[in-house]
Amino acid sequence: QVQLVESGGGLVQTGGSLRLSCAVSGRTFSSYVMGWFRQAPGKAREFVGGISRSGDVTKYADSVKGRFTISRDNAENTVYLQMNSLKPEDTAVYYCAAQILRTGVIGPTTPNAWEYWGQGTQVTVSS
Repeated sequence: QVQLVESGGGLVQTGGSLRLSCAVSGRTFSSYVMGWFRQAPGKAREFVGGISRSGDVTKYADSVKGRFTISRDNAENTVYLQMNSLKPEDTAVYYCAAQILRTGVIGPTTPNAWEYWGQGTQVTVSS
């Protein structure tokens, strides 16, 4: 059983920064594509960013490009999301997710293409 546990959320002012972490249990962390999603109240869950198994390829939603950076440490079974220049519209519950991929580097970014999920961590950006 794979378990994902996010941490690092909180309240921050506009323009501030936060770093989210996601610790993943199990010995096969390096075999998963990892990603971050978010869900604001009343809205659908949306893709934020993804990182390949080796960590050398990343992909971001247009809304966060240049502000957010995803990284991973395969020795520590952890994936990170560094969020800078935060805006009120970034307010959401942020979820870590793992994807099993047979071919390719990062698979589809729709939520149903990701197999494992964390419980989420709240990020609130005040104006």
